[in-house]
Amino acid sequence: MLSRIIYCSAVVLATTAVILLAIFSPLPHRSSHPGSRVALSFYVQQPQPGSPAMPPVAPPNAGALIFHRWLTEGPDNTSRVVGRAQGFIIPVESFAHSAFNIIYLTFHAEEYSGSVGIHARNLAYKEEEELDVVGGTGSFAFARGVAVFAQISKKISSVEASYHIKLHLEFPNSYRLR
Repeated sequence: MLSRIIYCSAVVLATTAVILLAIFSPLPHRSSHPGSRVALSFYVQQPQPGSPAMPPVAPPNAGALIFHRWLTEGPDNTSRVVGRAQGFIIPVESFAHSAFNIIYLTFHAEEYSGSVGIHARNLAYKEEEELDVVGGTGSFAFARGVAVFAQISKKISSVEASYHIKLHLEFPNSYRLR
């Protein structure tokens, strides 16, 4: 009889402890804390004459689109340069879904430095493309998300088109953009 009373008391005590812990424990760390999601906006610009030299772009008939462009804060090509947009895209239909179709955004700014890798498969060559961010380095380590490329000017004679890029990035709970 005494063992039964001890057993029932232990069960009641354990149940009470679980209920009290559930009521008074702090909330778990949610992924929506500040810093886990970041939205950034940049512009891809053609290098201007007199600016530091960039590697040449492969000619269109080479079978691949290889490009090197400046990333700026604003839409004007005189805006502050914060990095580079570089890519390798094979526009041939059989390679349209290739893992080789990659765009790298490399940043060298006071606020952040590092790179973002964007997988450029499933391109439809529309005025606005939504592409997957597949990782990053430096300030963008472990980034995942979406990069929206919107064409803001068309190619006119020898002047290349320019693009507005909106990055919507998510980071693991323990990581924050520096």
